[in-house]
Amino acid sequence: MPHKLTLIVTLLCSSLISQVGFSDDWPQWGGPQQDLVWRETGIVKTLPTTGLLPRVWSTPIGEGYAGPAVAEVNSRWCVFVTDRTFKQRVGYERVLCLDAETGKPIWKHEYPVEYSVSYPAGPRSTPVINDGRVYTLGAQGHLFCFDAASGDVLWSKNFVEDYGTKLPTWGMVASPLVDGDQLITLVGGQKDSLIVSFDKATGKELWRALNDRAVGYAPPVIFTFGGKRELIVWHPTAVSALEPQTGKLIWEVPYGVRYGLSIATPRKVGNRLFVASFYNGPRMIEVSNDGTQAKIVWSGKSDSEIKTDGLHPIMMTPIFDGTHIYGVCSYGQLRCLDASNGRRLWETEKATGKGRWWNAFIIPHEDRYFLHNEQGDLIIANLTPKGYDEISRAKLIEPTRRVQRRMTIWSHPAFAMKSVFARNDKEIIRVDLSAK
Repeated sequence: MPHKLTLIVTLLCSSLISQVGFSDDWPQWGGPQQDLVWRETGIVKTLPTTGLLPRVWSTPIGEGYAGPAVAEVNSRWCVFVTDRTFKQRVGYERVLCLDAETGKPIWKHEYPVEYSVSYPAGPRSTPVINDGRVYTLGAQGHLFCFDAASGDVLWSKNFVEDYGTKLPTWGMVASPLVDGDQLITLVGGQKDSLIVSFDKATGKELWRALNDRAVGYAPPVIFTFGGKRELIVWHPTAVSALEPQTGKLIWEVPYGVRYGLSIATPRKVGNRLFVASFYNGPRMIEVSNDGTQAKIVWSGKSDSEIKTDGLHPIMMTPIFDGTHIYGVCSYGQLRCLDASNGRRLWETEKATGKGRWWNAFIIPHEDRYFLHNEQGDLIIANLTPKGYDEISRAKLIEPTRRVQRRMTIWSHPAFAMKSVFARNDKEIIRVDLSAK
């Protein structure tokens, strides 16, 4: 009898757990697996069609392009975001930790910084949360490691002072990557320090690698090719694969981009790797079966952002599902490409708008997609080789920054706790998207 009772209780608990589900986090750029996929279940199928989506909370913040990160810290769900404010005409970058349930501040760290970069609204890089620590990178190259619970600074680096970094035109953007005991990040310094690995606990340099004329903006990412893990670094002159533990070069494919605009996160399916630049367009790279060599198998036909045939994204990372690629081109065209040859299958401006640098982020979820465009709309849609099918759309947050006579939001939301966390230059919000 006791065994039967135990079995019944276990089955009931399992049933309840499967119905309620667990909250997922978004602890870094691109989410838990750095692939921009939202994997939580029990999410709404449609959105209300009138007015702003109802908020769980809204908290005032300053200016910035950096998206938020969300994770559990000491049994408490927290949101981390960076911004820029002014005191007596002095600019400060801030790191904010908020209670994810209420939006109330838990701690903040601020430091004075004078901007020399273009579009000086605020930080760009998404915080990284790992093992009780949070890592942030400011627009001027200030890297910090904090105790995530208390906000105490554990270690820090100043790339300009420590590595002689020549800051890119639009500032330091690429979010760092945690891999095991190391924190890997673009530095853009002198003496083979385009990318540097630090001990994530102490900040001690472990290795450095690569040289380039510019830093670039694409975050490093780790993929497996030929059964071996490879650190992929897309920088302004090439796509390079390194050994993650040593920084040793495995292979490299030349791909020079204008103005150093390597921005989108490289996407992988099988042994193929997709990258695309605003001016120079897309490239599909094929890695050998043993992971030691790589080559470009097709390229876009246009080397201009004005007359484009393929995909020329500016800020968003395209979605590569193995057979097709979806992304937003240089003037706001949402496009689908055949992944086998780069041929464009369709385009539409229904989800976006028409204008230079027009942007929208695409987040796969189950059998559909969430899109967050720069007008602050949240859209649920189907994207297939046949076309764009919009299911519903609602206003998530108001755009606050003027660019070319239009108001914009250029920061990527976080999708966690069955919610979306979004920010503009005035507030950060949480909207519950759980199915009722």
